Amino acid sequence: MYKKILLPTDGSGYAEQEVDRVSNLISDGGEIIILSVAGKLTSSAFQRRKNIRKVNEVLKKEAETAVANMEKLFDSSLNVKTMVRVGFAAEVIIEVAKEENVDLIVISASGKGGLHRFILGSVAEEVLSKADGDVLLVHNN
Repeated sequence: MYKKILLPTDGSGYAEQEVDRVSNLISDGGEIIILSVAGKLTSSAFQRRKNIRKVNEVLKKEAETAVANMEKLFDSSLNVKTMVRVGFAAEVIIEVAKEENVDLIVISASGKGGLHRFILGSVAEEVLSKADGDVLLVHNN
């Protein structure tokens, strides 16, 4: 059983599987931190600042919705905290895990492979390789 678990979410359809696992792993009186990381675009010669600002606002709203939706899936008797940060997902997840002194990070892998994974990289893989503490990788197909 773990006292503090970090549960990053991107709002994908795998939340229920993650919630079940976390609910079974948290100790009595433990804390679950649901984290969503909103990406941040920067302006370029091809993009107007106003447009970039709007996109960043949408990304943050989506992150807020993702944590709110996941929070609803947990039993109300559990101690659940939500958090939205802006940045690069894997870096922020690792940073929050250190700041919050979590015992476990539970993160999903989408099961994507081949060229798609090569081009986009894998947040879960980076967290798995760079996190200081325990990481539970939930494989979803």
